[in-house]
Amino acid sequence: MKTSLISHPVLRQLLLAQPRKLIGGAVLAALTAVAGMALLGLSGWFITATSIAGLHASTAIVFDVFGPSAGIRLLAIGRTGSRYAERLVTHDATFAALTADIDALESLYLRLLVPAFTALCVALLAGVALGVMQWQLGLGLAAWLLAAGGGISWFLARGARRPAIVRTRAIEKLRSATIDLVAGQTDLVMAGRIDAQCAALGQIDRSLAQADVALLRLETAAGAAYGVAGSATLAGVLLAVAALVEQQTLSVPLAALALLIALTAVEPFAGLRRGALEAGRMLLAMRRLAPRLDAQEIAVPPADGAPGLRLEHVSAAHAGSHVAILHDVSLHIGEGERVALIGPSGAGKSTLLAIAARELAPLSGTVHAGRACLFTQKTELFQDSLRDNLRLADPSASDAQLWAALQAAGLDDEVRAFADGLDTMLGEGGLGLSGGQARRLALARLFLHASTLWLLDEATEALNAQTAIDVLQRLAARSEGRSLLIATHLRREAALADRLISLRDGRIVGDARRGTPAFEAALAGLRGD
Repeated sequence: MKTSLISHPVLRQLLLAQPRKLIGGAVLAALTAVAGMALLGLSGWFITATSIAGLHASTAIVFDVFGPSAGIRLLAIGRTGSRYAERLVTHDATFAALTADIDALESLYLRLLVPAFTALCVALLAGVALGVMQWQLGLGLAAWLLAAGGGISWFLARGARRPAIVRTRAIEKLRSATIDLVAGQTDLVMAGRIDAQCAALGQIDRSLAQADVALLRLETAAGAAYGVAGSATLAGVLLAVAALVEQQTLSVPLAALALLIALTAVEPFAGLRRGALEAGRMLLAMRRLAPRLDAQEIAVPPADGAPGLRLEHVSAAHAGSHVAILHDVSLHIGEGERVALIGPSGAGKSTLLAIAARELAPLSGTVHAGRACLFTQKTELFQDSLRDNLRLADPSASDAQLWAALQAAGLDDEVRAFADGLDTMLGEGGLGLSGGQARRLALARLFLHASTLWLLDEATEALNAQTAIDVLQRLAARSEGRSLLIATHLRREAALADRLISLRDGRIVGDARRGTPAFEAALAGLRGD
């Protein structure tokens, strides 16, 4: 179901985060454009009027040069000041309102919403200015500006939507593929895939180039269209005021004023060109952010400090979807209890862990849990020192606490062997550590985290049997007093649990406790080492 523009979560986030600054910035932008148009019009009127007044001594003596001169100076200073203030206010408001997909959504406000508001104000005020002289002329000018200027912008945005989205995705793919090539070039060479990776990069680059060419052609065509529209506007107003002057219903200075207003009236619409070209990129960014902003609007209670986990009639869906993949799940885990979730892929195990970790809001039901820490098969390490990677779990941890966590994870001897110890720098994604070392570093980070609920999602999936068993033994030793929820299809991980919860199609279909035949049967049915 399509949502209206006003109800779109990204626009709500943008417009309600800093409403006064955003509205003030738009008003200042419109004021700047109107001041520029008025400055040129008044200057033209003044030059024409003084020239005509100077033809006769009597009119030259009584002609007031001070009032228009002061108006011109005021408009010039005001235009400069409003332009400076507009840049400060609009950029400050945009950065305060946005935190993700920042470049694309900065353009939404600065290059689309503000220019559109400015163009609308200029068209209406130009129509009013000429309407004071002759109402049909003013109405015709305003209608023409809105139809021609707005129409060109609409057709440009419509035509540029697809190539803009293709270009955005191509840039993302090119960045990702380049990182994969640089980080994994040794593995690619050994596997004989280096040429294929380079060929894939070349294909992505060609796709990006095609999108750039398409956008450039559209921009050139739009520039020509705006030029034609501006010339047509000027020619139409010239013919109209010439007829009015000939009929002696309009003075020559006012005719000059009308011409100069018409000359500048199309310019704000041309300022929409950049925003229209990037409309596809903005739409893609809005689609990405909308589900997360929608999820943020669902009230999720904070960690309540209670031990264990209690889910009451919880239904949940993937982010951005309303199709439930968990259905009316109720689960109670007591303090210090260890529970394993088992079931086929797609049964909802990882989704249930995401609910417990408060990374995903439920569609319905209630969640009560203490502070949780999620430990998955993917090790998230950053290009930074070992110390700072560990301190992600506890920024205030002392070196003694860091060494204790490393010792508990079985990595302290290897880190002490590094020349820089805790100051050893890691590459992107933990480059410089073996897979087992990276896993133990993540384990040490888990041990540092002050949580009462550990959520383990396929924690030893990518490890060899010996390393996996050692990691699980260390987890068991350090989990005393903590509740564990383990999502797994491996027997060695499920063996840590006191209960086995069977999930199928998003529903709990079994609950077996240790020491019962059902538990042993369920454990035996899991994949071995």
